[in-house]
Amino acid sequence: MCALLALQCFHVLFLALHDWIPLGTLNDVKAVRQANPGRKLLAGTLIGLTPFAIGLAASAIYFGRYPAWLFWWLWISYGLLFVGELMAWWIPYLFHREPERAARYQVMFGATHAFLPARNGIQPNTLHVILHFVTVTTLVVLGALTAQQRLP
Repeated sequence: MCALLALQCFHVLFLALHDWIPLGTLNDVKAVRQANPGRKLLAGTLIGLTPFAIGLAASAIYFGRYPAWLFWWLWISYGLLFVGELMAWWIPYLFHREPERAARYQVMFGATHAFLPARNGIQPNTLHVILHFVTVTTLVVLGALTAQQRLP
């Protein structure tokens, strides 16, 4: 449960701050703001953050004794996040070109650090690779906790 709570804290902090706080070469706040001006960026941050902030708050409140609805909330939230990450980054990167997405990502993330080679016009940057790794880790930990809850 501590690991899950720590992973959720990472997600909430990442989603709340990564487009707003400069992190050296890991992000390009200026480029993100040019692509998503003012209200659009704020709305995107709040909409993206809300389900994870609710899950984190509930996980803290019910720490050690998660009710069934909270497991569902976390599975749905992080499952949809993972599907979104696959669709936004990994499917275009690995399988097919999406020129408009690639151009948009080049504007927003072209100056950020990346260690993977470009494919299909997309190069996942290091910060997003870290997020996606933490999302998979969260799902694995959630799976272990869910299985543990079903055992007598």
